[in-house]
Amino acid sequence: MDSINRMAIELVDEALDFAGELGIEGYELDSGATVIDFGVDADGGVEAGMLLAEIQTAGLATVQTRMGEVAGTPRPSVELSTDRPALALLCSQKAGWELVFDDFDGLGSGPARALVGEEEEFHHLGYYDEFDLTALAVESIELPTDEVAEHVADMTGLEPSAIFLPTYATGSLVGSVTGAARAAELAMFNLFEAGYEPANVISISGSAPLAPVSYDESVAMGRTNDAVAYGGRVHVTVAEDFDEFDSVVSNAGADYAVPFEQLFEDADWDFGEVDPDVFGPAQATIDVIDGPTYTLGETDEDILAESFGL
Repeated sequence: MDSINRMAIELVDEALDFAGELGIEGYELDSGATVIDFGVDADGGVEAGMLLAEIQTAGLATVQTRMGEVAGTPRPSVELSTDRPALALLCSQKAGWELVFDDFDGLGSGPARALVGEEEEFHHLGYYDEFDLTALAVESIELPTDEVAEHVADMTGLEPSAIFLPTYATGSLVGSVTGAARAAELAMFNLFEAGYEPANVISISGSAPLAPVSYDESVAMGRTNDAVAYGGRVHVTVAEDFDEFDSVVSNAGADYAVPFEQLFEDADWDFGEVDPDVFGPAQATIDVIDGPTYTLGETDEDILAESFGL
């Protein structure tokens, strides 16, 4: 298997080459690290969001949009498919790196995580990457500082000049796109947490509607989670049956049936107090090769209409 960081850096180079067309902006920090503004001060857009989702999955997923509808109104959906789900989703796209400093707070996803390899997914799969350049996508309302870049460099064992930090706010068009692109990743993570062997997931596809953009991060965080938990759908092909496939889907509709902004407010925005079972796609079909097919969960357009202001 080629380095997932090498594949992601090829896409980063593409983003920088077409920055003007994508509505993004790259610049170099004093440390030598490169920050790419996908949606903090820059406008970004749907195409920029899809390219960033490809960077987050290290080029191992196909990302596209199609027109659908929510509550009878035209609404694009973001679709992501991969035949390398363990690497693309668990070892790359998962937002597993907390970046907390005195003057910065963000969440990192992407192949840089595989250079560190401290999370359980890497230990289980035995996958650890090596490459001389890396990308960590940062979700934050602020652009990363030299302190952030030097921390990433230290953790990955690279020089700051080898670090690329594409960054976006949840409350941006890129944030809505990359949030909707996580339906498959959340399903894959839920399977892993339930004890299913990731290598037995042969292929996975997911989609979720594009949430309306709000520059209020609380509203944006609620809407992007609603898009997946109440409107996300996945199809999974697996090699082995499992007793706990129902853990794939969110229980938000069954147990709460309220927009996520309210769930977060009820928990005083302490995400550790939110039931982890609410995070996941609304609906899933799981095909077991030479076995049964499971259809789980259901979407809830009423909640989406309320959340999206339709």
